[in-house]
Amino acid sequence: MRLINIKKTICIQLLLTLVMISHAIADERQNVIFLMTDDQNLRSLGCYAAPGVKTPNIDALAADGVVFDRHYDTTAICMACRATVMTGLPEYRHGVNFGSGDHGDGKMMKNHWSKSYPMMLRNAGYQTAFAGKFGFTVEDDSPRGRYPDKDFNVWGGGPGQTFFATAKNKSMQKYAKEFPHSTRSYGAFGRDFIKQSVSAGKEFCLSISFKAPHRPVQPDPTYDHVYANATFPKPPNFGRNHGTHFSPQSKQGRQYERFYEWHYNDQYDEVMADYYQLIYAVDVAVGMIRDALKEVEAEDNTLIIFTSDNGYLCGAHGYGSKVLPYEESSRVPLIIFDPTRKKKSNRSHALTSNLDLAATILHATLGITSHGAGQSLLHEYSGKRTVGDRLVPLINVWGPEQVYSLGFVKGDWKYIYWPYSDDTMQVSTELYNLRDDPLEMTNRIDDPKAADIRAQLEVEYDQLVSTWEEQAIDRIHYKSLPNFLRRKL
Repeated sequence: MRLINIKKTICIQLLLTLVMISHAIADERQNVIFLMTDDQNLRSLGCYAAPGVKTPNIDALAADGVVFDRHYDTTAICMACRATVMTGLPEYRHGVNFGSGDHGDGKMMKNHWSKSYPMMLRNAGYQTAFAGKFGFTVEDDSPRGRYPDKDFNVWGGGPGQTFFATAKNKSMQKYAKEFPHSTRSYGAFGRDFIKQSVSAGKEFCLSISFKAPHRPVQPDPTYDHVYANATFPKPPNFGRNHGTHFSPQSKQGRQYERFYEWHYNDQYDEVMADYYQLIYAVDVAVGMIRDALKEVEAEDNTLIIFTSDNGYLCGAHGYGSKVLPYEESSRVPLIIFDPTRKKKSNRSHALTSNLDLAATILHATLGITSHGAGQSLLHEYSGKRTVGDRLVPLINVWGPEQVYSLGFVKGDWKYIYWPYSDDTMQVSTELYNLRDDPLEMTNRIDDPKAADIRAQLEVEYDQLVSTWEEQAIDRIHYKSLPNFLRRKL
């Protein structure tokens, strides 16, 4: 009888221990690593079938996670995109961009920053760190605002564009001797923060914003051998002869001139080799970060997101740089790896945007599935469609007014409206079926077979302008723009 009681007591104790362990696991919140490059298009990663490109660590992350094939940055320029990523708000609601005027140039309002994913996670007890190009300031009593270095537990960020020379980045100088080029220094920063957080028993959120592959063209010389004498096939839509159907407005900004200025026209292989070499160093840094996760046994509970702040035209249609709403500029890589969820497929064809990234991070950590104007993509990760038949806006209200545009992607279609007109050009509209024409070679705006969809999308556009008017931040630049963007009937 005594033996039976002992066995019963042991069984009860084991059961209680298992219950306690299961509760601890259920209550354990995920860590987050958010990685963002600067000016990286889809045609630069092996997992997106880029010819001749070597990105083994990022491709391994893609194989472990899910690659999103239809992911857009709602504003294809760094400052506005970064503010959107942090808050889940479109540009006209957060008002952060170059030259936005009304004392709001590059400065985020306090109430928006307080609801950014880093602030929400720090307030919830997470260890937070940021390294790299932050991209905007936060509103305070000074005209230029402040960089939020004190809002993170560990800060490796910097003002402006930052530098490729690690020693020139004040917050990263301790890494300069071992990693003189900043790209790998960010990998070392991430490695150290992960180890410190796990050692302290803290949940963590690490955000790294690589300068690469942004200009100036200064690749890490450690990898000069990787693309030495390499050649790369040009995309089928390369060159000026494939851009004659684009609006005259799109040809007024610096993006058009940079096809020649940056030598895509006559030194394509050399230019692209430098671009890809910059990205190769990012790939090495990603490997450093994942190795650190494995070393401290945190890889099974850490969400990893990899993306870019905008794409890059790289000679497509005879353009260079970014900003414009075309595919190479506005559609970017997105890889999500959530080791706590079972994925249904290696790829997602859902229409997603940078509006969704804050919600995705907050879903994994705090259980919040929507934030700002975005929705968590973790259900999409598992193959359960949640974003539905949505509309993703494409905004450019930066630079010369001639190049301002508002458009959107919905379903298979992209609609772009160019409102500027003068004695030399009229208002212009473009319409593309991205399923049949992913390279945007045929403008369907005057195609009788697309008349019905055009009429439907014009209604959607008018509603988008009305939404802008209703929700715009109280800054003159954004309050006045709906009158300019409204369709001229």
